[in-house]
Amino acid sequence: MKNIVQGFPSEGRRWLQDLPGLLDEAARRWSLSLGDPFLLSYNYVCQAARPDGTPLVLKIGVPNRELTSEINALRLYAGQGACRLLEADAEKGMLLEERLLPGTMLATLEDDDLATGIATEVMLKIWRPIGEAEGFLSLRGWFEGLKRLQARFNGTTGPFPPQHVATAEALLSQLFDRSTPDVLLHGDFHHYNILRSERGWLAIDPKGVAGPAEYEAAPLLMNPIDAKLSESDAIRRTRRRIAILSERLGFDPERLRAWAICHSVLSSWWDLEEDGSGGESSRAWTDIFMSL
Repeated sequence: MKNIVQGFPSEGRRWLQDLPGLLDEAARRWSLSLGDPFLLSYNYVCQAARPDGTPLVLKIGVPNRELTSEINALRLYAGQGACRLLEADAEKGMLLEERLLPGTMLATLEDDDLATGIATEVMLKIWRPIGEAEGFLSLRGWFEGLKRLQARFNGTTGPFPPQHVATAEALLSQLFDRSTPDVLLHGDFHHYNILRSERGWLAIDPKGVAGPAEYEAAPLLMNPIDAKLSESDAIRRTRRRIAILSERLGFDPERLRAWAICHSVLSSWWDLEEDGSGGESSRAWTDIFMSL
């Protein structure tokens, strides 16, 4: 509830009040029996089933541009490398999706090289060329948000080390200065959004973001977020992952590192609370990426 109200100050409380009715409407409209909810963040996601027992997932969120972009991305994927979208109503923020079984997260694999290899295979399946990127989010737009950072802290960088901000700003001017066409990215590609299914390893919860393909690896390099690593282990793991990603995807290792630095700064900015706390883990990853 807190995430919804903070994330959607004007619509969040009304949406929470309307949620029981939206669930009833989705159940009637798509002939569903609804089960237990999954771990929730900014959307209500629960188990569902057709009358014939087909297992599904129902997702309902506050209607917004990000949710619409997710719907558009899943439609474009058409089940290739990602879960299938069966029904959707962007105006009401409803999505009915294939349920991936057994649904084991990539985060559960102990062999990190194997997990990284699987992730690269899924990336290659979901990337799509796009033209004007109508109906999708923009990676440039995400990073434009960093321009508000120093304004928030009266011209300083607040809890962000000045070197982090300066480095990210310098790198972004280079990373976006390319003639390579943007592709449709997942945008939140990490170990918790890649699940094992009867159709192989597939992605869920895409943001649907237009941008350079190398960015996709950045969230992956910071995850799983609950892994307890020493700094030396984190550096060793990151170097190994970048080597695998570079070899299998043909990307410049330095560009992968650069995107990881920029993403970690952006992630910390997103996690920042009103009181200036939050984002500490992402800033620790910035230090690790800069030390490589």
